[in-house]
Amino acid sequence: MKQVAALLLSAAALTGCVGAPEPLSTSSATATAQDGLEIDRIARDYVRLTLAMGEQEAGYVDAYYGDPELAAAAKKDTASLVDLGNMIIVLMERIERLPESSDRLVEARKKFLLAQLEAASTRHAMISGEILPFATEAKGLFGVTPQFAPLTAYDAALETIATLVPGDGPLHERVEAYQAQFTIPTERLKPVFDAAIAECKKRTAQHITLPAAENFKMEFVTGKSWSGYNYYQGNFQSLIQINTDLPIRISRAVDLGCHEGYPGHHVYNMLLEERLTRERGWQEFSIYPLYSPQSIIAEGSANYGIDLAFPGEERLIFERDILYPLAGLDKAKAAEYFQLQQALSEIKGARFVIAQAYLDKQISRDVARDLIQKYQLVSRERAEQSLSFNDQYRSYVINYGLGQDMVKNWIERQGDAPVWRWKAMEKLLSEPVLPEDLVE
Repeated sequence: MKQVAALLLSAAALTGCVGAPEPLSTSSATATAQDGLEIDRIARDYVRLTLAMGEQEAGYVDAYYGDPELAAAAKKDTASLVDLGNMIIVLMERIERLPESSDRLVEARKKFLLAQLEAASTRHAMISGEILPFATEAKGLFGVTPQFAPLTAYDAALETIATLVPGDGPLHERVEAYQAQFTIPTERLKPVFDAAIAECKKRTAQHITLPAAENFKMEFVTGKSWSGYNYYQGNFQSLIQINTDLPIRISRAVDLGCHEGYPGHHVYNMLLEERLTRERGWQEFSIYPLYSPQSIIAEGSANYGIDLAFPGEERLIFERDILYPLAGLDKAKAAEYFQLQQALSEIKGARFVIAQAYLDKQISRDVARDLIQKYQLVSRERAEQSLSFNDQYRSYVINYGLGQDMVKNWIERQGDAPVWRWKAMEKLLSEPVLPEDLVE
């Protein structure tokens, strides 16, 4: 923050711009009521700032369901990038002037806002044209510094997978050909996904009370760099899109049903809306800037939620007995395919190593594609889609793996019994939690 303090304009010059500071009462600035009013004003200015940043970069705002007048005003706002950079600093300084609160959640709220603004400052620099090293970018945006094992650390896992898919030719071709027989026919996608999401919801609702009016709409789309996306609409509603550019295997139904739906993104956004935005009036949670520490929590919990909802072989049993028949696939092969999926999970981390080397320009696109095929065991088409994701979202990719590991470790430290893990998951999804809070 100090290195850009020189950019600050005077309070008079900021009049009318996003995040302009509002005067505090000199006689009661430390009173509890006044402190609450000031942080609420800061939160509203943070929303205005984030909406204005969203006008500078498409996709910066992942979800917004707050005051529509603020969204309309952002479209007309004439604040420049320099103005917005100044506003970030002003808001951070206003937060730092707030006195300490005895309310644990209020202190967590202040930390959350500061962390989100630190990320906004990093993204502001990127929008302005600055290119950061992968690790620096990840730390600035998501609040964590990724550390990766070398690719050779995954060679032993590749050898294990080779024993599960014997034959001639490159291993990635053998794995791709083997997995092709577990593709869900296009005409059966909807019933399979309907059943998978319904089961994810059923298992989640046994442990977390969901808003009565919650629901989602599902669409199948093409032309995307991702396999699934949740667009939260507010009022406990989501739009879940599934990308059908490439054939979808049976294993992806539960993955995406939990990740995008229950207990993943849909539940995360609903609980924040219900318990923070509505019950406490904390408007900063009505907006979700994609490039922020919030994404470590969102993606990490969504990935961990798969194993939480379907522990052990419960997933195999559900897929074999329910999804395979719906997809018209041979359920006799379900166990061996499940075994392969478990083995493939051991090489997921290679994705992040390759992304870092590619984005830091240590390797070319062609080399990156070949390494993805070798270490992710996918076709050329799937490798190209992975690279397209890296091009579009850059260091965001760490949120899936590192986020999952951080969430898993934190939740499982809370207790071994499922009841304690679900309670920890609910807490994680409904409070102002930052990545640093997950570290032991």
